[in-house]
This record gives sequence, C-alpha cells and structure tokens, in this order.
Amino acid sequence: MFNNYDIVEMPLSLKRNRTLVEDFLAKSDLRLDDMDYYAAVVDRESYKILAGGGFKDDIIKCIAVDDSLRGTGMSQQLISHLMSQMSTLGHNNVKVFTKPGNADIFESLGFKTLGKSSKALLLENGLTGLSTYVNYLKSLKRDGKNGMIVMNANPFTLGHQYLVEQAARQVDNLYVIVVGEDRSQFTSDERLLMVQSGCSRFDNVIVCRGSSYIISSATFPSYFIKQASDAANAQIELDLDITARHIAPAIGATVRLVGSEPSDELTHNYNEAMKAILPQRGIDVVELPRLEQGGMPVSASVVRGLLDRNDLWAAKRLVPETTLPCLVAWLAVNALRQELELSPKPGLVDTIDNGAHSDMDYNTMLKSINALRPFFVQLAVMGFRTTLPQVPVLKQLGIDAEKKMLEATGGVNTHRGALFSMGLAVVAASHALALGNEDKFVRTWAQTVATIASEMPGGSDTHGACIKQEHKVAGALELAQDGYKELTSLWLPFFIDNKSDENVKHKTLLLIMSDLDDTNVIHRAGYDKAQQVKRDAAHLLENFSIEGLEQMNKRFIDANISPGGAADMLSLTMFLFPLLNK
Repeated sequence: MFNNYDIVEMPLSLKRNRTLVEDFLAKSDLRLDDMDYYAAVVDRESYKILAGGGFKDDIIKCIAVDDSLRGTGMSQQLISHLMSQMSTLGHNNVKVFTKPGNADIFESLGFKTLGKSSKALLLENGLTGLSTYVNYLKSLKRDGKNGMIVMNANPFTLGHQYLVEQAARQVDNLYVIVVGEDRSQFTSDERLLMVQSGCSRFDNVIVCRGSSYIISSATFPSYFIKQASDAANAQIELDLDITARHIAPAIGATVRLVGSEPSDELTHNYNEAMKAILPQRGIDVVELPRLEQGGMPVSASVVRGLLDRNDLWAAKRLVPETTLPCLVAWLAVNALRQELELSPKPGLVDTIDNGAHSDMDYNTMLKSINALRPFFVQLAVMGFRTTLPQVPVLKQLGIDAEKKMLEATGGVNTHRGALFSMGLAVVAASHALALGNEDKFVRTWAQTVATIASEMPGGSDTHGACIKQEHKVAGALELAQDGYKELTSLWLPFFIDNKSDENVKHKTLLLIMSDLDDTNVIHRAGYDKAQQVKRDAAHLLENFSIEGLEQMNKRFIDANISPGGAADMLSLTMFLFPLLNK
C-alpha cells in the first residue's frame, strides 16, 4: 500500500523545507512549533507532503495527515518512526500534544490520555511519567485544608513571597509548585532553590519541584512565549484539566490561590479560566492582590529588566535577601557569556572564529559555561553570610567544578582560569552583599578576594609558575592576593566612564591587554612578544577601529597568541559593573 511513499526527515533549518511544512500544516489549521526533528510522508514522484509530525524533547506534536491517507495506517507508521528516533535520543517516556480527533491513533499504539480540552489532548506512553510525579506529590501530603500555588519565580521576588505569605494564612497547608521547565532566565534548580529559601520561614508551606505535567511545554507551551491566542486558551484548559484530574488530588488541594494580574494578558486569561473551570471540579479559586511598590506590582519581569540594564542595586530592593546569591551567580554567567559573544576579538574564541585555538569553539565554550553555572550558585550561597567559607571547602568545590567542565568539553580546558577568578569574585560579591554596606562594596569585595586568595597555596609545576619565576610577573593567584587592584582602580572605572560607548567592551579588553602581563601570551609567544602585544593593544585603543581588531585577530592567529588572561579580567570587569552602576 505504501510503495509510492517515503518517510523522510525534513530539516527545518532549510527555508524550502520549512515553507513546505508550514503550508502543509496550515491545511489542518496547525502552525509549526519549535522542533528538534520533523519527518514527513512524501509522494516519491511529486515530493508532495501527505503526512507529517515531529518532536521537541520528549513531546510529539504537529501531527497532520492528508485526507487521502486517512484510515490507511500511515499515521501509525509515522508515529512509530518518530518514537524510534526519540528512543535513540533517550526519550523512552513519550508524550504527544495533539487534536482530540487523533486520540484513536495514539491509543492504538499504547498511549494513555492524561488530560483534554475542547481543542487539545495530551497523551503519554511509557512506564514512568505522570504516575511517578503523582507519587512524589502524595509523599508530601498532609492532613487538613490544603491549597496550592504554581509559580515560575523567574526570579523569586518580594511579590512572590508576599503572595505565599497571604495564601498560607488561608489554608492549613500550602503547596507551592515551582514550574519545572527550563525555558527561563534562571534554571529550574535555581528557581526551586530561591523559592525554598524564600519560603523557609513559613511553617505550613511545602515547596514542590515542578514537572512536565503542569505549566510546561507539554501542557501550556504558549506560557513560555507569552502568546494570548485561541491555541493558548486551549492549552490553558488542558493544563487545568490535568491539574484537576491528577495534581490537586495528589496533595489533597481544594483551593488554588493566585496573584492578581493587571497587565499580562495571558496570565490574566489563565486566572479567569481557573475561576471558570476549577470550581466545577471541586477546587475553589482565590485571587489575592499583588504587592506593589510606588503604585506598580513587584514582578519578576521588572527584576529581569533591571538586571539586563546592569542595575543590581535596584533589583536588590525587589527581592528577598535569599534570592541574592542566585542573582550574583547569574551575573557571573552573564559576564562569561558576554565575553564569549564579544566579536571580533584578537586570538580568542568568539562568534566569528576560534581565534588561536584549534581545540575549542563557541559551542565548546558555551557548554563549559553551562557546566560551571551550578557551581557559581553554590559559591554564591556559601559566600552569602557574615563569615567567610573555609578555603579547603572552596578548593574542593573548584576541583569538582573543573571536573564537570572537562566532562562537558571532552577534556578541553576552556575556563580553568575564569573558574578561579570568577569563583573568587562570586564568593566575595555575595559576602559583600551579605554584609550590606553598599557604599563600601568595592572595598569589601577586594579585601575579601585578597583574604581568601592569601590562604591559597600557589602551584609550582605549572606553565604559569615557571613564567612567574623567570620573568617576575604576577600570575592569577598574585592578582587575586592583591585584590585585583588594577581592575578596581583602572579597568572598571574606564568601563563605567565609557559605558555609553557601543565599543566599550572591545576598548576595555584592549586596555587590559595593554596593562596586564598575560601569562597565557607569554607561554604561547614568549616574554618579548608579550610586551609587543601590550604596545599593539595600547596603540589600537588610541586609534580604535573594528577593522584594526580584525587585523590584530589575523596576526594573533598566525602567531598562536591568545590573551586568555585579559579575557578573564574583562569578564570580571563586566561582572562587577552591575554592582557599581548606580
């Protein structure tokens, strides 16, 4: 029956494929979602698409079949093909988001319905999944009048804390479920940590990890793109159906508590749908007024906007102290990403080329940063106290972080220097924030860095140690033991004074290169060449142009020069900037 058809992959990065798929889906009143993989059943002669479907992570979606193939069993073959592809990627518990009319197709393949709305259906195939999450929630169940809140907390603000406090007064036990999807500025682990820390003072509050069964890309994908539409309304109904069927009964919740939403249309629609749907399912809905400052609601989006504008102190006034370590860690990760994405750079990996490196590229560096991120959070949490953490504890955490970095990069040393300098900076910044003297922040930060570094032993068998001994230059440890004096007295003030210059990052890098005895450069090119690099950087800074940077990059690649130490100091400068930008 199927001799005239093939099931083929349709890479959506190709414009022609994407257009063909979009046009095909439109005939079934579907739009193309974000996909990891899309396959189509095509006619061998005409290459016309007659059926198609794809998946993102563990979710099959965008299934459509031309009328000419309905009832032929082609849908089952297509879905089996997709499941096989997903299995090779480790997705053994598969979900499908589809129209209700496709239920029979998936049920014939062993899928079970988790939830439904008038226009959407979520099914699942696998031995684990919803039942595992429900059992986890049941293990947390307490007797009494139980209520629930679902929050993203991206990040956790005073507004979230106020909502929890007000809600906790209305029930015996309040379950706060943190959205588990990793599509936010802060990771799910970071958001869970912030909520747990921020709610620890409430005895009747139980913080729960989220899952793919409540406000996720499976149940409510529009939430993450803030798209209010008919599709979003169908997803809202589906998400609430799953809540009423499975989530609320697991924790014995008879009340859903929400904050009022005066501005965001999608969240407002979600609240209104809750009021209309959940009471019919035995779950009351209580809407609570949001905390305001200056007549405006305290929201996570405002905090994110302040972070994007490099204003940590304004953001600090909108969050509990318990949130601050995660903000510090985010600033560190953001600074490393800014350095990586700054292009062009001389001899360094960026978005254009690999510089003077043959063993790493942009993606390798990005994997490295992501691998280090959880450790920056741990360092920030350890630093956020009035007494400093023990150096051996910090050293062991650094060893663990380096191991994870090397695992992520296939053994390539991408950020060993940055891990040392940024790790110290994170601990010191978090500690300075805990002490709370805003006017003396830089002094406290520098003193803390110097204090910790002074207790660290220097290596004797490294390239840097040999260079320091031979040429009497300061290495990474000595710079830290000096409290990064050049950074606080020269590089950072330059960055602040020129913050409105669109090329301030490039120019600050050149300033650092002209001033720093970079042991990376000395190791690769020798001491005399390193001095020439400093002179060349000073000259280019004085006569700045992007073309000049591009030419310098070519020369550095040819000479195998990579100013990695300067790159690390640029990252530190950009990390500290939001802490001083008032």
